[in-house]
Amino acid sequence: MFTDLALSNNNWKNIIMKNETIRIGQVTIDFLMESADTNGSVAIFEFGVPAGAKVPLPHYHEHYDESIYGLEGVITFTVEGKHVDIAPGESCFIPRGAVHEFINLRQENAKALAVITPALLGPNFFKECAEIVNAGGPPDIEKLKMVMTTYGLVPVVPKMMTGEMYGG
Repeated sequence: MFTDLALSNNNWKNIIMKNETIRIGQVTIDFLMESADTNGSVAIFEFGVPAGAKVPLPHYHEHYDESIYGLEGVITFTVEGKHVDIAPGESCFIPRGAVHEFINLRQENAKALAVITPALLGPNFFKECAEIVNAGGPPDIEKLKMVMTTYGLVPVVPKMMTGEMYGG
């Protein structure tokens, strides 16, 4: 459980969040703060990427920025064609409109913190993706693209897409 103090109507109160793990193939997501907790200003989640995990489609965000902070292992992000290794204590800012993707190329599991500003992305996006990816067989790319678009992510699909993201 994650407990924090938040200012609501000028009164401090405790917020207790359910720390539900969302699994999309091999990737895990744990939200720490959502839009409702921050008056829409920020969403924060941890995501885990096992060694060699298959990961999401390259994409960009239309209406929000994303910052990544490394917690464990090393995650390699590709942002606008440039590779960035994010190790514990290192960070990367991904502005809206920047095409990006990530992968864990190392032999150890990796975990990072993602900060979305403003908080236009929440658990429902990941839950809907999980339903598609975890259904068995190769993921339905067209359904994933539709979900992504609904939540302000614009997929940049490689021409030879084989259904290998998220480990589906």
